[in-house]
Amino acid sequence: MAQVTIIEAANAAEVKLKLRCAAYCRVSSDSDDQLNSFMAQTRYYEKAFEKSDREQLVNIYADEGITGTREDKRDGFQRMIKDCRRGKIDRIYTKSISRFARNTKNCLKNIRELKSLGISIFFEKENIDTAKLTDEMMITIMGGLAQEESTSISQNMRWSVQKRMQNGTYKNATPPFGFKKVNGDLEIEENQALIVRQIFEWYISGYGLKTIADMLNGMNLPGSKQAVLWKADNIRYMLKNDRYIGNAMFQKSYVTETLPHIKKRNYGEKQKYCVTGVNQQIVDKETFYAAQKLLKSRHRDFETNVYPLSKKVFCGKCGATYKRRNRRSGAFWLCRTHDINAADCENGIIVESDIYSAFIRLHNKLLNNYKQILLPLQTALQHLKLRKFSGQTQVMDIHKEVAKLREQTHVLARLKTKGFLDEAKYIEQTNELNVKISKLQSELKKLTRSDDEDEALDQIEMLTDFFEKREKPMTEFEELGFESIVDKIVVKNQHELEFHLIGGLKFKEKI
Repeated sequence: MAQVTIIEAANAAEVKLKLRCAAYCRVSSDSDDQLNSFMAQTRYYEKAFEKSDREQLVNIYADEGITGTREDKRDGFQRMIKDCRRGKIDRIYTKSISRFARNTKNCLKNIRELKSLGISIFFEKENIDTAKLTDEMMITIMGGLAQEESTSISQNMRWSVQKRMQNGTYKNATPPFGFKKVNGDLEIEENQALIVRQIFEWYISGYGLKTIADMLNGMNLPGSKQAVLWKADNIRYMLKNDRYIGNAMFQKSYVTETLPHIKKRNYGEKQKYCVTGVNQQIVDKETFYAAQKLLKSRHRDFETNVYPLSKKVFCGKCGATYKRRNRRSGAFWLCRTHDINAADCENGIIVESDIYSAFIRLHNKLLNNYKQILLPLQTALQHLKLRKFSGQTQVMDIHKEVAKLREQTHVLARLKTKGFLDEAKYIEQTNELNVKISKLQSELKKLTRSDDEDEALDQIEMLTDFFEKREKPMTEFEELGFESIVDKIVVKNQHELEFHLIGGLKFKEKI
Protein backbone atom coordinates (compact mmCIF):
# COMPACT_ATOMS: atom_id res chain seq x y z
CA MET A 1 0.00 0.00 0.00
CA ALA A 2 2.82 2.34 0.90
CA GLN A 3 4.57 1.47 -2.36
CA VAL A 4 1.46 2.41 -4.36
CA THR A 5 1.27 5.74 -2.54
CA ILE A 6 4.91 6.48 -3.40
CA ILE A 7 4.32 5.66 -7.07
CA GLU A 8 1.24 7.89 -7.19
CA ALA A 9 3.19 10.72 -5.57
CA ALA A 10 6.00 10.27 -8.07
CA ASN A 11 3.53 10.35 -10.95
CA ALA A 12 1.92 13.51 -9.55
CA ALA A 13 5.33 15.16 -9.20
CA GLU A 14 6.16 14.21 -12.80
CA VAL A 15 2.94 15.87 -14.02
CA LYS A 16 3.78 19.00 -12.09
CA LEU A 17 7.23 19.10 -13.65
CA LYS A 18 5.83 19.16 -17.17
CA LEU A 19 6.40 22.40 -19.06
CA ARG A 20 3.19 24.43 -19.38
CA CYS A 21 2.99 25.20 -23.07
CA ALA A 22 0.79 27.51 -25.10
CA ALA A 23 0.24 27.75 -28.83
CA TYR A 24 -0.38 30.93 -30.76
CA CYS A 25 -2.24 30.80 -34.09
CA ARG A 26 -3.14 33.64 -36.42
CA VAL A 27 -4.71 33.88 -39.86
CA SER A 28 -4.50 37.10 -41.83
CA SER A 29 -8.07 37.32 -43.11
CA ASP A 30 -11.56 36.04 -42.36
CA SER A 31 -12.07 34.24 -45.68
CA ASP A 32 -13.20 30.59 -45.71
CA ASP A 33 -9.74 29.35 -46.77
CA GLN A 34 -8.05 31.21 -43.97
CA LEU A 35 -10.60 30.01 -41.41
CA ASN A 36 -9.87 26.43 -42.54
CA SER A 37 -6.18 27.20 -41.97
CA PHE A 38 -7.01 28.49 -38.50
CA MET A 39 -8.93 25.31 -37.59
CA ALA A 40 -6.09 23.18 -38.98
CA GLN A 41 -3.54 25.00 -36.80
CA THR A 42 -5.73 24.53 -33.73
CA ARG A 43 -6.20 20.79 -34.34
CA TYR A 44 -2.46 20.42 -35.05
CA TYR A 45 -1.43 21.78 -31.65
CA GLU A 46 -4.08 19.85 -29.77
CA LYS A 47 -2.77 16.56 -31.21
CA ALA A 48 0.91 17.51 -30.85
CA PHE A 49 0.75 17.52 -27.04
CA GLU A 50 -1.55 14.54 -26.50
CA LYS A 51 1.22 12.02 -25.89
CA SER A 52 4.03 14.29 -24.71
CA ASP A 53 5.82 13.21 -21.53
CA ARG A 54 7.61 16.50 -20.97
CA GLU A 55 5.10 19.13 -22.02
CA GLN A 56 1.42 19.83 -21.53
CA LEU A 57 -0.78 22.19 -23.52
CA VAL A 58 -2.44 24.69 -21.20
CA ASN A 59 -4.09 26.95 -23.77
CA ILE A 60 -4.35 27.86 -27.44
CA TYR A 61 -4.44 31.59 -28.18
CA ALA A 62 -5.69 32.70 -31.56
CA ASP A 63 -6.65 35.75 -33.59
CA GLU A 64 -8.89 35.42 -36.62
CA GLY A 65 -9.03 37.92 -39.47
CA ILE A 66 -6.84 40.51 -37.78
CA THR A 67 -3.73 42.12 -39.23
CA GLY A 68 -0.37 41.11 -37.84
CA THR A 69 1.10 44.59 -38.27
CA ARG A 70 -0.84 46.04 -35.31
CA GLU A 71 -0.12 44.28 -32.04
CA ASP A 72 -2.85 46.18 -30.14
CA LYS A 73 -5.49 44.77 -32.52
CA ARG A 74 -4.75 41.16 -31.56
CA ASP A 75 -6.82 40.32 -28.48
CA GLY A 76 -5.64 36.70 -28.32
CA PHE A 77 -2.00 37.75 -28.47
CA GLN A 78 -2.47 40.35 -25.74
CA ARG A 79 -4.23 37.79 -23.53
CA MET A 80 -1.33 35.36 -24.03
CA ILE A 81 1.28 37.96 -23.06
CA LYS A 82 -0.77 38.89 -19.99
CA ASP A 83 -0.94 35.23 -18.90
CA CYS A 84 2.82 34.97 -19.40
CA ARG A 85 3.32 37.88 -17.03
CA ARG A 86 1.07 36.11 -14.52
CA GLY A 87 3.29 33.02 -14.57
CA LYS A 88 0.83 30.69 -16.29
CA ILE A 89 3.04 29.71 -19.25
CA ASP A 90 6.57 28.27 -19.56
CA ARG A 91 6.88 27.89 -23.35
CA ILE A 92 5.12 29.13 -26.51
CA TYR A 93 4.81 27.36 -29.86
CA THR A 94 3.90 29.17 -33.07
CA LYS A 95 4.09 28.31 -36.78
CA SER A 96 6.41 31.11 -37.85
CA ILE A 97 7.74 34.55 -37.00
CA SER A 98 5.30 36.11 -39.48
CA ARG A 99 2.43 34.54 -37.49
CA PHE A 100 3.90 35.91 -34.26
CA ALA A 101 4.65 39.46 -35.51
CA ARG A 102 5.41 41.39 -38.68
CA ASN A 103 7.02 44.27 -36.87
CA THR A 104 10.67 43.63 -35.94
CA LYS A 105 10.64 46.10 -33.08
CA ASN A 106 7.58 44.57 -31.40
CA CYS A 107 8.81 41.05 -32.14
CA LEU A 108 12.11 41.61 -30.34
CA LYS A 109 10.46 43.54 -27.51
CA ASN A 110 8.09 40.68 -26.74
CA ILE A 111 10.75 37.98 -27.11
CA ARG A 112 13.08 39.81 -24.72
CA GLU A 113 10.33 40.33 -22.16
CA LEU A 114 9.32 36.67 -22.33
CA LYS A 115 12.94 35.55 -21.99
CA SER A 116 13.28 37.74 -18.89
CA LEU A 117 10.29 35.87 -17.45
CA GLY A 118 11.94 32.55 -18.24
CA ILE A 119 9.57 31.78 -21.13
CA SER A 120 10.90 30.41 -24.41
CA ILE A 121 9.32 30.52 -27.89
CA PHE A 122 9.72 27.96 -30.66
CA PHE A 123 9.12 29.09 -34.26
CA GLU A 124 8.49 25.89 -36.19
CA LYS A 125 8.96 27.08 -39.77
CA GLU A 126 12.32 28.75 -39.08
CA ASN A 127 13.32 26.08 -36.50
CA ILE A 128 14.29 28.82 -34.04
CA ASP A 129 14.18 28.34 -30.28
CA THR A 130 14.64 31.47 -28.16
CA ALA A 131 15.92 29.29 -25.32
CA LYS A 132 19.20 29.27 -27.23
CA LEU A 133 21.15 32.45 -26.66
CA THR A 134 22.57 32.55 -30.18
CA ASP A 135 19.15 32.87 -31.78
CA GLU A 136 18.57 36.60 -31.28
CA MET A 137 20.50 37.48 -34.41
CA MET A 138 18.38 35.01 -36.37
CA ILE A 139 15.24 36.52 -34.84
CA THR A 140 16.31 39.96 -36.05
CA ILE A 141 16.90 38.68 -39.58
CA MET A 142 13.66 36.69 -39.78
CA GLY A 143 11.68 39.45 -38.12
CA GLY A 144 13.05 41.87 -40.71
CA LEU A 145 12.01 39.52 -43.50
CA ALA A 146 8.52 39.20 -42.08
CA GLN A 147 8.25 42.98 -41.78
CA GLU A 148 9.57 43.41 -45.33
CA GLU A 149 6.98 40.91 -46.60
CA SER A 150 4.17 42.86 -44.97
CA THR A 151 5.55 46.18 -46.22
CA SER A 152 5.85 44.82 -49.78
CA ILE A 153 2.23 43.65 -49.81
CA SER A 154 1.13 47.02 -48.44
CA GLN A 155 3.12 48.94 -51.09
CA ASN A 156 1.64 46.87 -53.92
CA MET A 157 -1.88 47.57 -52.68
CA ARG A 158 -1.05 51.26 -52.24
CA TRP A 159 0.25 51.49 -55.83
CA SER A 160 -2.91 49.85 -57.15
CA VAL A 161 -5.15 52.28 -55.27
CA GLN A 162 -3.19 55.32 -56.46
CA LYS A 163 -3.44 54.19 -60.11
CA ARG A 164 -7.20 53.90 -59.79
CA MET A 165 -7.35 57.34 -58.16
CA GLN A 166 -5.40 58.86 -61.04
CA ASN A 167 -7.67 57.48 -63.77
CA GLY A 168 -10.88 58.08 -61.82
CA THR A 169 -11.86 54.42 -61.47
CA TYR A 170 -11.37 54.24 -57.69
CA LYS A 171 -14.56 53.21 -55.86
CA ASN A 172 -15.33 54.21 -52.28
CA ALA A 173 -16.16 51.24 -50.10
CA THR A 174 -19.04 53.09 -48.43
CA PRO A 175 -21.28 55.46 -50.43
CA PRO A 176 -21.68 58.98 -48.99
CA PHE A 177 -25.02 59.88 -47.41
CA GLY A 178 -27.45 60.65 -50.24
CA PHE A 179 -26.10 57.91 -52.51
CA LYS A 180 -26.45 54.16 -52.90
CA LYS A 181 -24.22 51.69 -54.72
CA VAL A 182 -25.62 49.97 -57.80
CA ASN A 183 -23.22 47.60 -59.59
CA GLY A 184 -20.28 49.45 -58.04
CA ASP A 185 -21.45 52.91 -59.18
CA LEU A 186 -23.01 55.71 -57.11
CA GLU A 187 -26.67 56.49 -57.72
CA ILE A 188 -28.82 59.05 -55.89
CA GLU A 189 -30.90 57.79 -52.95
CA GLU A 190 -33.72 60.30 -53.27
CA ASN A 191 -35.02 60.16 -49.68
CA GLN A 192 -31.55 60.93 -48.34
CA ALA A 193 -30.86 63.46 -51.12
CA LEU A 194 -33.81 65.54 -49.89
CA ILE A 195 -32.11 65.78 -46.47
CA VAL A 196 -28.79 66.74 -48.09
CA ARG A 197 -30.41 69.58 -50.05
CA GLN A 198 -32.22 70.76 -46.91
CA ILE A 199 -28.95 70.87 -44.96
CA PHE A 200 -27.29 73.05 -47.61
CA GLU A 201 -30.34 75.33 -47.74
CA TRP A 202 -30.44 75.76 -43.97
CA TYR A 203 -26.71 76.46 -43.75
CA ILE A 204 -26.57 79.17 -46.42
CA SER A 205 -29.69 80.66 -44.81
CA GLY A 206 -27.69 81.30 -41.63
CA TYR A 207 -28.29 78.26 -39.40
CA GLY A 208 -25.23 76.95 -37.53
CA LEU A 209 -23.88 73.41 -37.68
CA LYS A 210 -25.09 72.38 -34.22
CA THR A 211 -28.48 74.00 -34.79
CA ILE A 212 -28.96 71.99 -37.99
CA ALA A 213 -27.96 68.78 -36.19
CA ASP A 214 -30.45 69.52 -33.40
CA MET A 215 -33.21 70.24 -35.94
CA LEU A 216 -32.60 66.93 -37.70
CA ASN A 217 -32.54 65.04 -34.39
CA GLY A 218 -35.78 66.77 -33.38
CA MET A 219 -37.40 65.61 -36.63
CA ASN A 220 -36.21 62.00 -35.99
CA LEU A 221 -34.65 61.86 -39.45
CA PRO A 222 -32.19 58.99 -40.12
CA GLY A 223 -28.62 60.01 -39.47
CA SER A 224 -25.54 59.78 -41.65
CA LYS A 225 -24.37 56.17 -42.10
CA GLN A 226 -27.38 55.06 -40.02
CA ALA A 227 -26.00 56.80 -36.90
CA VAL A 228 -28.44 57.26 -34.04
CA LEU A 229 -27.88 61.01 -33.76
CA TRP A 230 -26.76 63.83 -36.01
CA LYS A 231 -23.77 65.86 -34.83
CA ALA A 232 -22.19 69.13 -35.93
CA ASP A 233 -19.17 67.23 -37.31
CA ASN A 234 -21.48 65.16 -39.57
CA ILE A 235 -23.01 68.35 -40.98
CA ARG A 236 -19.62 69.98 -41.59
CA TYR A 237 -18.29 66.88 -43.38
CA MET A 238 -21.34 66.76 -45.67
CA LEU A 239 -21.14 70.47 -46.52
CA LYS A 240 -17.51 70.02 -47.63
CA ASN A 241 -18.07 66.81 -49.61
CA ASP A 242 -17.72 67.61 -53.33
CA ARG A 243 -19.39 64.32 -54.24
CA TYR A 244 -22.64 66.29 -54.01
CA ILE A 245 -21.67 68.27 -57.15
CA GLY A 246 -20.42 65.18 -59.01
CA ASN A 247 -16.70 65.58 -58.21
CA ALA A 248 -14.33 63.48 -56.13
CA MET A 249 -11.20 64.43 -54.24
CA PHE A 250 -9.11 61.32 -53.53
CA GLN A 251 -6.40 60.86 -50.88
CA LYS A 252 -7.71 63.47 -48.45
CA SER A 253 -6.06 61.23 -45.89
CA TYR A 254 -3.32 58.63 -46.17
CA VAL A 255 -1.78 55.75 -44.25
CA THR A 256 1.89 55.87 -43.27
CA GLU A 257 4.21 53.50 -45.14
CA THR A 258 6.21 52.41 -42.09
CA LEU A 259 4.94 50.08 -39.40
CA PRO A 260 2.76 50.46 -37.47
CA HIS A 261 0.46 51.96 -40.11
CA ILE A 262 -1.20 55.18 -38.93
CA LYS A 263 -3.93 57.07 -40.76
CA LYS A 264 -3.23 60.82 -41.11
CA ARG A 265 -4.93 63.83 -42.62
CA ASN A 266 -3.25 64.86 -45.89
CA TYR A 267 -2.03 68.45 -45.59
CA GLY A 268 0.07 68.25 -48.76
CA GLU A 269 2.43 65.44 -47.80
CA LYS A 270 0.85 63.27 -50.52
CA GLN A 271 -0.59 64.13 -53.91
CA LYS A 272 -4.35 64.60 -54.05
CA TYR A 273 -6.38 63.50 -57.08
CA CYS A 274 -9.39 65.58 -58.18
CA VAL A 275 -11.77 63.94 -60.67
CA THR A 276 -14.85 65.72 -62.07
CA GLY A 277 -18.15 64.34 -63.30
CA VAL A 278 -17.81 60.94 -61.65
CA ASN A 279 -21.39 60.77 -60.36
CA GLN A 280 -24.75 62.61 -60.48
CA GLN A 281 -25.19 65.92 -58.64
CA ILE A 282 -27.45 66.29 -55.61
CA VAL A 283 -26.71 70.00 -55.04
CA ASP A 284 -26.11 72.63 -57.71
CA LYS A 285 -22.63 74.16 -57.84
CA GLU A 286 -23.79 77.67 -56.94
CA THR A 287 -25.28 76.42 -53.65
CA PHE A 288 -22.28 74.21 -52.90
CA TYR A 289 -19.67 76.97 -53.39
CA ALA A 290 -21.80 79.43 -51.41
CA ALA A 291 -21.64 76.96 -48.51
CA GLN A 292 -17.84 76.65 -48.91
CA LYS A 293 -17.46 80.42 -48.74
CA LEU A 294 -19.60 80.56 -45.61
CA LEU A 295 -17.67 77.72 -43.99
CA LYS A 296 -14.42 79.55 -44.62
CA SER A 297 -15.74 82.81 -43.16
CA ARG A 298 -16.90 80.98 -40.03
CA HIS A 299 -13.70 78.94 -39.83
CA ARG A 300 -12.52 77.80 -36.45
CA ASP A 301 -9.79 75.39 -35.55
CA PHE A 302 -11.51 72.06 -35.22
CA GLU A 303 -8.34 70.05 -34.73
CA THR A 304 -8.83 67.41 -32.07
CA ASN A 305 -6.84 68.49 -29.03
CA VAL A 306 -5.82 66.23 -26.18
CA TYR A 307 -6.07 67.78 -22.72
CA PRO A 308 -5.14 66.36 -19.30
CA LEU A 309 -8.84 65.64 -18.63
CA SER A 310 -9.59 64.16 -22.08
CA LYS A 311 -11.40 60.79 -21.71
CA LYS A 312 -10.97 61.06 -17.95
CA VAL A 313 -14.22 62.76 -16.88
CA PHE A 314 -17.44 60.71 -16.77
CA CYS A 315 -21.01 61.58 -15.86
CA GLY A 316 -22.23 59.89 -12.67
CA LYS A 317 -25.86 60.13 -13.86
CA CYS A 318 -25.81 58.74 -17.43
CA GLY A 319 -22.25 57.38 -17.79
CA ALA A 320 -21.36 59.57 -20.80
CA THR A 321 -17.93 61.17 -21.16
CA TYR A 322 -17.48 64.90 -20.75
CA LYS A 323 -16.23 67.09 -23.60
CA ARG A 324 -14.30 70.35 -23.41
CA ARG A 325 -15.65 73.72 -24.51
CA ASN A 326 -14.18 77.23 -24.44
CA ARG A 327 -15.75 80.57 -23.64
CA ARG A 328 -14.38 83.99 -22.83
CA SER A 329 -14.34 83.36 -19.09
CA GLY A 330 -12.40 80.10 -19.53
CA ALA A 331 -12.71 76.41 -20.39
CA PHE A 332 -15.42 74.11 -19.05
CA TRP A 333 -16.42 70.44 -19.41
CA LEU A 334 -19.89 69.33 -20.44
CA CYS A 335 -21.76 66.00 -20.31
CA ARG A 336 -22.35 64.85 -23.89
CA THR A 337 -25.87 63.62 -23.14
CA HIS A 338 -26.79 66.94 -21.49
CA ASP A 339 -25.33 68.81 -24.46
CA ILE A 340 -27.62 66.99 -26.90
CA ASN A 341 -30.74 67.20 -24.72
CA ALA A 342 -30.61 68.69 -21.21
CA ALA A 343 -33.79 66.82 -20.23
CA ASP A 344 -31.99 63.47 -20.60
CA CYS A 345 -29.31 64.25 -18.01
CA GLU A 346 -29.33 66.87 -15.27
CA ASN A 347 -25.54 67.06 -14.93
CA GLY A 348 -24.46 70.23 -16.70
CA ILE A 349 -21.13 72.03 -17.02
CA ILE A 350 -18.13 71.86 -14.70
CA VAL A 351 -15.54 74.64 -14.91
CA GLU A 352 -12.10 73.23 -15.72
CA SER A 353 -10.32 75.29 -13.09
CA ASP A 354 -12.72 73.88 -10.44
CA ILE A 355 -11.73 70.32 -11.40
CA TYR A 356 -8.05 71.23 -11.17
CA SER A 357 -8.55 72.90 -7.78
CA ALA A 358 -10.41 69.83 -6.46
CA PHE A 359 -7.53 67.58 -7.55
CA ILE A 360 -4.96 69.87 -5.89
CA ARG A 361 -6.93 69.74 -2.61
CA LEU A 362 -7.23 65.94 -2.77
CA HIS A 363 -3.52 65.59 -3.55
CA ASN A 364 -2.50 67.71 -0.59
CA LYS A 365 -4.86 65.85 1.79
CA LEU A 366 -3.34 62.53 0.73
CA LEU A 367 0.18 63.93 0.97
CA ASN A 368 -0.46 64.84 4.62
CA ASN A 369 -2.26 61.60 5.48
CA TYR A 370 -0.97 58.88 3.14
CA LYS A 371 0.91 57.12 5.97
CA GLN A 372 -2.37 56.70 7.86
CA ILE A 373 -4.35 55.69 4.72
CA LEU A 374 -2.12 53.93 2.21
CA LEU A 375 0.51 52.19 4.37
CA PRO A 376 -2.06 50.26 6.50
CA LEU A 377 -3.91 49.29 3.31
CA GLN A 378 -0.68 48.11 1.70
CA THR A 379 0.21 46.09 4.81
CA ALA A 380 -3.29 44.56 4.94
CA LEU A 381 -3.06 43.43 1.31
CA GLN A 382 0.36 41.93 1.89
CA HIS A 383 -0.88 40.04 5.00
CA LEU A 384 -3.92 38.81 3.08
CA LYS A 385 -1.69 37.44 0.38
CA LEU A 386 0.68 35.90 2.92
CA ARG A 387 -2.23 34.14 4.67
CA LYS A 388 -3.44 32.83 1.31
CA PHE A 389 -0.04 31.28 0.63
CA SER A 390 0.93 30.66 4.26
CA GLY A 391 1.68 27.02 3.47
CA GLN A 392 4.30 27.99 0.94
CA THR A 393 7.49 28.88 2.79
CA GLN A 394 9.24 30.06 -0.38
CA VAL A 395 6.42 32.47 -1.19
CA MET A 396 6.48 33.95 2.31
CA ASP A 397 10.24 34.39 2.19
CA ILE A 398 10.05 36.24 -1.13
CA HIS A 399 7.28 38.51 0.19
CA LYS A 400 9.36 39.37 3.21
CA GLU A 401 12.41 40.09 1.07
CA VAL A 402 10.38 42.34 -1.29
CA ALA A 403 8.92 44.21 1.68
CA LYS A 404 12.43 44.70 3.10
CA LEU A 405 13.75 46.04 -0.22
CA ARG A 406 10.78 48.41 -0.64
CA GLU A 407 11.36 49.76 2.85
CA GLN A 408 14.96 50.47 1.83
CA THR A 409 13.73 52.46 -1.20
CA HIS A 410 11.50 54.50 1.12
CA VAL A 411 14.43 55.20 3.42
CA LEU A 412 16.53 56.35 0.45
CA ALA A 413 13.71 58.66 -0.67
CA ARG A 414 13.51 60.23 2.78
CA LEU A 415 17.28 60.69 2.93
CA LYS A 416 17.28 62.38 -0.48
CA THR A 417 14.38 64.65 0.51
CA LYS A 418 16.21 65.75 3.65
CA GLY A 419 19.42 66.42 1.69
CA PHE A 420 21.49 63.58 3.20
CA LEU A 421 21.86 61.77 -0.13
CA ASP A 422 22.85 63.31 -3.47
CA GLU A 423 20.88 62.68 -6.68
CA ALA A 424 23.42 60.43 -8.39
CA LYS A 425 23.86 58.15 -5.38
CA TYR A 426 20.08 58.01 -4.86
CA ILE A 427 19.47 56.92 -8.47
CA GLU A 428 22.25 54.34 -8.37
CA GLN A 429 21.07 52.69 -5.15
CA THR A 430 17.37 52.89 -6.07
CA ASN A 431 17.98 51.26 -9.46
CA GLU A 432 19.92 48.46 -7.80
CA LEU A 433 17.05 47.81 -5.37
CA ASN A 434 14.43 47.96 -8.14
CA VAL A 435 16.30 45.33 -10.18
CA LYS A 436 16.29 42.99 -7.16
CA ILE A 437 12.58 43.65 -6.54
CA SER A 438 11.75 42.99 -10.20
CA LYS A 439 13.53 39.64 -10.18
CA LEU A 440 11.81 38.58 -6.96
CA GLN A 441 8.39 39.60 -8.32
CA SER A 442 8.91 37.55 -11.50
CA GLU A 443 9.77 34.54 -9.37
CA LEU A 444 6.81 35.22 -7.10
CA LYS A 445 4.31 35.38 -9.96
CA LYS A 446 5.44 32.01 -11.22
CA LEU A 447 4.90 30.50 -7.77
CA THR A 448 1.57 32.09 -6.91
CA ARG A 449 0.06 32.72 -10.37
CA SER A 450 -1.97 35.51 -8.74
CA ASP A 451 -3.75 38.04 -10.96
CA ASP A 452 -5.86 40.92 -9.67
CA GLU A 453 -4.39 40.81 -6.15
CA ASP A 454 -0.88 41.39 -7.47
CA GLU A 455 -2.06 44.26 -9.67
CA ALA A 456 -3.94 45.98 -6.84
CA LEU A 457 -0.98 45.61 -4.48
CA ASP A 458 1.45 46.89 -7.12
CA GLN A 459 -0.69 49.97 -7.76
CA ILE A 460 -1.07 50.74 -4.04
CA GLU A 461 2.71 50.50 -3.74
CA MET A 462 3.09 52.84 -6.74
CA LEU A 463 0.70 55.29 -5.09
CA THR A 464 2.64 55.09 -1.82
CA ASP A 465 5.94 55.65 -3.66
CA PHE A 466 4.44 58.68 -5.44
CA PHE A 467 3.61 60.45 -2.19
CA GLU A 468 6.78 59.21 -0.48
CA LYS A 469 8.82 61.12 -3.07
CA ARG A 470 6.77 64.33 -2.94
CA GLU A 471 8.70 67.08 -1.22
CA LYS A 472 6.02 69.75 -0.86
CA PRO A 473 2.27 70.36 -1.36
CA MET A 474 0.94 71.07 -4.84
CA THR A 475 0.11 74.74 -5.47
CA GLU A 476 -0.65 74.56 -9.20
CA PHE A 477 -2.15 71.77 -11.27
CA GLU A 478 0.55 69.30 -12.39
CA GLU A 479 -0.37 67.20 -15.41
CA LEU A 480 2.29 64.56 -14.76
CA GLY A 481 1.16 64.07 -11.18
CA PHE A 482 -2.47 63.84 -12.29
CA GLU A 483 -1.68 61.23 -14.97
CA SER A 484 0.40 59.22 -12.49
CA ILE A 485 -2.33 58.57 -9.92
CA VAL A 486 -5.79 59.30 -11.41
CA ASP A 487 -7.66 56.69 -13.48
CA LYS A 488 -10.82 58.74 -13.98
CA ILE A 489 -13.15 61.35 -12.47
CA VAL A 490 -16.88 60.76 -11.98
CA VAL A 491 -19.10 63.85 -11.74
CA LYS A 492 -21.63 62.91 -9.04
CA ASN A 493 -23.42 66.25 -9.35
CA GLN A 494 -22.68 69.92 -9.94
CA HIS A 495 -21.01 70.22 -6.54
CA GLU A 496 -19.15 66.94 -6.02
CA LEU A 497 -16.50 64.94 -7.88
CA GLU A 498 -15.34 61.37 -7.23
CA PHE A 499 -11.67 60.72 -8.04
CA HIS A 500 -10.83 57.10 -8.93
CA LEU A 501 -7.14 56.58 -8.21
CA ILE A 502 -4.88 53.69 -9.23
CA GLY A 503 -5.30 50.67 -6.99
CA GLY A 504 -9.10 51.04 -6.98
CA LEU A 505 -9.21 53.82 -4.37
CA LYS A 506 -12.05 56.37 -4.58
CA PHE A 507 -12.17 59.79 -2.91
CA LYS A 508 -14.90 62.40 -3.12
CA GLU A 509 -14.09 66.09 -3.26
CA LYS A 510 -16.43 69.08 -3.16
CA ILE A 511 -16.27 71.69 -5.93
